[in-house]
Amino acid sequence: MGIFDGIVGNVLGALQGKSGEGVQLDALGQALNGALANTQFGSLDGVLNQLQSSGLGAQVASWLGQGSNLPISADDLRSALGNEQLQTIGTQLGIPMDQVGELLAKVLPPTVDKLSPDGTLTPPPV
Repeated sequence: MGIFDGIVGNVLGALQGKSGEGVQLDALGQALNGALANTQFGSLDGVLNQLQSSGLGAQVASWLGQGSNLPISADDLRSALGNEQLQTIGTQLGIPMDQVGELLAKVLPPTVDKLSPDGTLTPPPV
């Protein structure tokens, strides 16, 4: 299990009501932004823009807005972001290529939701 896997587990636990949510969420947001800085998207906001322009605007809007978060699949992410970019993200995070899409599908909705309390994505502190 890599560092990112541990952070993901802690964040998912925190999002289900355990303590430490803010700290773990910041760590996950920082890890994602760091990995995305080395892709064509540049940041989490860039990924959201790509997802919206790839026909996944309803999912992104649900994460940014109030109410339930719509799910996204690994296949949706692969189609919208491309294998090359997922591979770059995986390399940056130390995640095998075959797990990147699944992990992002699990963490993007709750992470974006928590980083956008007013409907606008707030970058995690550095």
